[in-house]
Amino acid sequence: MAHEQTDKSELIRRLIAERWLTLQAGKTLVERRGGHPEYLLQDAPTDLSERSNRQKAIAQYLNKRHS
Repeated sequence: MAHEQTDKSELIRRLIAERWLTLQAGKTLVERRGGHPEYLLQDAPTDLSERSNRQKAIAQYLNKRHS
């Protein structure tokens, strides 16, 4: 504690945070956040991984929603 120049509770908090990050390091961002929502990709076309297709799909959705 003297080396870190912090109190005991701050040191424990920091150690827990570091340990949590090392446990989570192998997961992707989506996995850490709990995965994709089930309804999100349920009826999605298979080619949505391409940016231009996603942009078209979003534009169609917004046009339909705000028409």
